[in-house]
Amino acid sequence: MRFSIRLNNDLPVRDYVRLAQAAEAEGFDQFWVSHDLFLQSAPVILTAIAAATERIALGTCVLNPYTMHPAEIAMTAATLDEYSGGRFLLGLAAGAADFLGWVGIAQETPLGTLRTAVAQIRATLAGKPVPGWQPEAYLRMPAPPNRHIPIYLGAASPRMLRLVGEIADGALPLMFAPERYPQVAGFIGEGIMRARRTAAEVDLAACLWVSASPDRAAAEAVLADKVAYYGHAMSPLIWDFLGVSQADFAPIAHALQTARDPAKARALVTPQMLRIGVAGTGADLIARLEPMVVAGARHLSFGPPLGPDPLAAITELGRTVLPHFR
Repeated sequence: MRFSIRLNNDLPVRDYVRLAQAAEAEGFDQFWVSHDLFLQSAPVILTAIAAATERIALGTCVLNPYTMHPAEIAMTAATLDEYSGGRFLLGLAAGAADFLGWVGIAQETPLGTLRTAVAQIRATLAGKPVPGWQPEAYLRMPAPPNRHIPIYLGAASPRMLRLVGEIADGALPLMFAPERYPQVAGFIGEGIMRARRTAAEVDLAACLWVSASPDRAAAEAVLADKVAYYGHAMSPLIWDFLGVSQADFAPIAHALQTARDPAKARALVTPQMLRIGVAGTGADLIARLEPMVVAGARHLSFGPPLGPDPLAAITELGRTVLPHFR
């Protein structure tokens, strides 16, 4: 079994250092930080974490080839891998159309764009020529990567999940409820079969939204904040599972982004919408996760908000959930 922590890039940098150190001490294998627009820079955060930790692998969850060119992504990956002593994991995705629209970027051909970006990044990191780029397009680094940097792909649609199975080293199927693990694994498995690969070649991280706390109301409140922020940008596959539509999130998005009233946005999140995550004590989490592990999950990835107190939540997960499944 593998275990990882994922966090949004909306905290002070020093907080991530403390949280990553706690995750390392509790036995987590990976620590991921998102790179959403207009928040903190994930590469900067991971650099600070790399300086303060020794063992835990560090990843971007996720960069995208629309706001960051594949050449720059390769540079960032190589530099972070060197600085962390070979602990870097490159998380990529096509981004969310709504968020890209904030800066006037159209999300054209996301599947093809991501497939091409992965090929370009891999070639650059391996010191090979990239089709369509000039001969001068190669890394000029004092210490080029001396290992294969794993590329994990974030995905939410069936087509993107199949692409993960075809070309990625790892999968970050973001924003799925635990009950949807078999469906997600099935789509990825189709891609694995299409590419004549084996399941062992793809580290499928079962990405969950978790809010751990003995105070269930407080746990659900911070989970509601995440649902309010990301709900309108979720995949139709996720809306269908929850029994809602994008239109149901429109008043929530308006309250949060336009009216800038987070309390109102939180109040509009329904119990039905909260089913995408898991809130409660360590025992509550184990009960909801057990069927997923029985179904074959071998990497549990616990994502934001983690709880009203993320540091306490990481400690709770490390002392109850990890020993149970390990």
